[in-house]
Amino acid sequence: MNDEQLHAMRHSLAHITAAAVQRIWPDAKFGVGPVVENGFYYDIDLGERKISEANFPKIEKEMHGIIHYGDDFERFEMPIDQAIDWSKQNNQPYKEELLNDLKRSGTTVAKDLDAAELGLATEGDAAVENVSFYKNGNFVDLCRGPHVANTKDVGAFKLLRVAGAYWRGNEKNPQMQRLYGVAFSTQEELDLHLERLEQAKLRDHRKLGKELDLYAVSPLVGAGLPLFTPKGTVLREKLTHYAEQLRREGGFNRVSIPHIGKTDLYKVSGHWNKFGDELFLVESQETSDNFVLKPMNCPHHNQIYASQPRSYRDLPVRYFETTTVYRDEKTGELGGLNRVRSISQDDSHVYARHDQIDAEVGKLVKDIHKLYGLLGMSLRARLSFRDETDKYLGEQSLWDDAQATISKLAEENQLDYFVAAGEAAFYGPKIDFMATDAIGREHQVATIQLDFVQPERFKLEYRDAEGSVARPVMIHCALLGSIERFLSVYIEHTAGWFPFWVAPEQIRILTINDQVLPYVDDIKTVLDSTVLMQPLKYNELRYTLDDRNESLGKKIREATNGKIPVQLIVGPQDQAARQVSVRTQAGEEKVSLEMLENYLRNL
Repeated sequence: MNDEQLHAMRHSLAHITAAAVQRIWPDAKFGVGPVVENGFYYDIDLGERKISEANFPKIEKEMHGIIHYGDDFERFEMPIDQAIDWSKQNNQPYKEELLNDLKRSGTTVAKDLDAAELGLATEGDAAVENVSFYKNGNFVDLCRGPHVANTKDVGAFKLLRVAGAYWRGNEKNPQMQRLYGVAFSTQEELDLHLERLEQAKLRDHRKLGKELDLYAVSPLVGAGLPLFTPKGTVLREKLTHYAEQLRREGGFNRVSIPHIGKTDLYKVSGHWNKFGDELFLVESQETSDNFVLKPMNCPHHNQIYASQPRSYRDLPVRYFETTTVYRDEKTGELGGLNRVRSISQDDSHVYARHDQIDAEVGKLVKDIHKLYGLLGMSLRARLSFRDETDKYLGEQSLWDDAQATISKLAEENQLDYFVAAGEAAFYGPKIDFMATDAIGREHQVATIQLDFVQPERFKLEYRDAEGSVARPVMIHCALLGSIERFLSVYIEHTAGWFPFWVAPEQIRILTINDQVLPYVDDIKTVLDSTVLMQPLKYNELRYTLDDRNESLGKKIREATNGKIPVQLIVGPQDQAARQVSVRTQAGEEKVSLEMLENYLRNL
């Protein structure tokens, strides 16, 4: 089944869901029912009645009955005024509202709701004269399609959840119930998806973050402002240290900038006009200056570049910094580490000549593949280009040049890529790297962005070989991206079983009895002297000792539940043989004390 057929199938199931709900609750009022990733939803108003998961079997039974009966999906049209009368007669006020908007202004009805959700997009902004409907059995719905031919032609489905949703996304409007379902062409595909969803629940970073004591949240601190515990801090520091190590090896120099900047800085960069609603405003009590908490680092880095004259011989100039930016995200969109207000970034910027772009991007691509290869995540690239809207800065010629360059670089670096219009940054196109996790989900992680606009807006310069003034090209890159968001992905990818080098607690020593404590001191001496070389060099193994008067079985269970990668079990026999029992996910083996350091280095 191709994408178009799958879309039609899922859209048809949205209608079948609404038809089933109407059979159970004849006075149900309907909003919109679009296709979404892996399925569909329908917005429903049942007044005071609430749909719960307990209702799902009943709704699904009605859906199966509709499917089994086998009604055709019949398309027909009505003049817009007749359609409005239909919505009134059938007590469908939400459809009536959409139709009235369509009558007045055509596609501008979609200004506060995605046109794809409406299923009513028309050419241009002219008022609509006729609208299309689809009928299956006794159920009639305003819709432009497409649908399958017959209700029997849909695949396997399951209702998944129900959530509150304001009509047309406006909190001033009534709150409806959004009933979600998933759908696939075969039962096998559906079963695999449901299995992955169950895995996702077990791997949920919010659940694991609490169980493994990685981060905390506090209403006194504020929503979207996570607090990293000692263990969580180790995890993020080791990951960022490796990203920084790759930067240093690539010739980047660390810089450091403040967390605030004058509003003028962001007016020049364009962030003020584009993202004014997302900025945290800061006022000085000493001067008339107005500041913002920095939403991006590049304007500050631009000022470091501009602080002295540059020659073509000086380029490329490479800066990197792991720091935090701040954005006033909507509270309803905040959740765990996925969407936060304090966003840590392993940010970097290259100021290069045009003839240096290929080499600089090639180096960054290699670093990205090296990092995610180490983390066990496969990648493909999304070429994020502009669309035809006016939300972008800079001349079209600059964008054409940048996008052609991005396409060429994707080919030269043999990237597995696809193009996505409308996903560009407002100042330039990007190569966004999409990582696939352990259960098949795809996440946007690293990014490389080509920027001809900010150097122009900030009048960044260098002297070329002829002594003339020239503009550098700016290359933005983050290997991890938002560190908080990356951690949410990585925690779920590993299910909390982090590799040895990055685990907050790498080793737990478990004693069988107190008689072995003198020998434990010898083991500690080995651990304290062990120097790990790959992928990070450090000589501070993170270990703890569990010498409580508890059974070994209980100690092992607790260490396993804590997802400690290495357990060193020490008993009288181990002491006598000058060895330890090493327990990992791969199993258990005996290792001599003499070989323990070498064993740990190879994990």
